Amino acid sequence: MNPATQKSAIASRPTVKILVAEDEIGVFRLIESNLKRAGFVVSGVAQGDEVAKRVFSWKPTLLLLDIMLPGLSGFEICRILKSDARSKSMPIIMLTAKALERDRVHGFEIGADDYVTKPFSPRELVLRVQAQVRKIPGQLRSEESLAMGEIVIDRAEPSVRVGNRRLSLTVTEFKLLTLLMERAGRVQSRNQLLTDVWGYEGTIESRTVDIYITRLRSKLGRAGAHLETVRGFGYRFAEKPSG
Repeated sequence: MNPATQKSAIASRPTVKILVAEDEIGVFRLIESNLKRAGFVVSGVAQGDEVAKRVFSWKPTLLLLDIMLPGLSGFEICRILKSDARSKSMPIIMLTAKALERDRVHGFEIGADDYVTKPFSPRELVLRVQAQVRKIPGQLRSEESLAMGEIVIDRAEPSVRVGNRRLSLTVTEFKLLTLLMERAGRVQSRNQLLTDVWGYEGTIESRTVDIYITRLRSKLGRAGAHLETVRGFGYRFAEKPSG
């Protein structure tokens, strides 16, 4: 793919934006961190009577909507958005502590696309968001994108960016970084990396992994601090680098 085609392909891919209508700051931060880790752009609103205005101005891909919001209930907000031509096709996932069947049924009756009850599994919530996004024609599937800190991987391109800077990585460097980010927080031995990235089998004494980690750190710049050495064992991708 030539540079002009690459730029065109990147520009043509829409950003997947998730608006979270939630007034409990702790719950919002939990949702925000997990959605960002999955590659989504996230914004929040805490007042019920501000949700529709934010939807029309920010134009999110999907709305995560808490039912118990101050100012205007989630049910009323859902009814308003699903009756407006500008927003009726936008998926809405209701998020609430109400587990009663009649509440879930009411949410579906007024147009909600899915329903998640608190307390929820962050992983399940992300999967439900991904499932709704996949139904939207032309949207970049969230599993094609992986983001942690300033590092964003687009598996479909494929490309890696640190902030606004696009990196020039070899195929092997790309595979190694992607694998470490997919297994963030978990230590990977050199032998495991040699098997999973290079396809080597058995115990091999090799400096190959060390050399590639050094190259990646150099190309990532300050973001290279995410690649931590675990002495005597191997490496891990740290979501929050120490030091």
